[in-house]
Amino acid sequence: MTRIKRGYIARRRRTKIRLFAASFQGARSRLSRTITQQKLRALVSSHQDRGRQKRYFRRLWITRINAVIRANKLYSSYSRLIHNLYKGRLLLNRKILAQIAILNSNCLYMISNEILK
Repeated sequence: MTRIKRGYIARRRRTKIRLFAASFQGARSRLSRTITQQKLRALVSSHQDRGRQKRYFRRLWITRINAVIRANKLYSSYSRLIHNLYKGRLLLNRKILAQIAILNSNCLYMISNEILK
């Protein structure tokens, strides 16, 4: 019986995966089976971290706002400021409030005075 050579499709697929794992170390960049496992793991981690990143940034913004509020004695806590913002229908998200707090704390002071009125 004659020998049948396989086509190039599987090799092309493995090369594509190998290019993805080029920056990995050791067997994770050399062995096909390990590369596919690591690629799957890397994609799962990147998917999870996109969600985590949103949480981390929200935590950072809240911490910054709280620090500026307590340092300038505008309010006793962050939660009171946010509660009064909602009551006063001033809809500013935490990202914008954090930028205002860092770059121009006088503006945050004016906003808090506007809420108190």
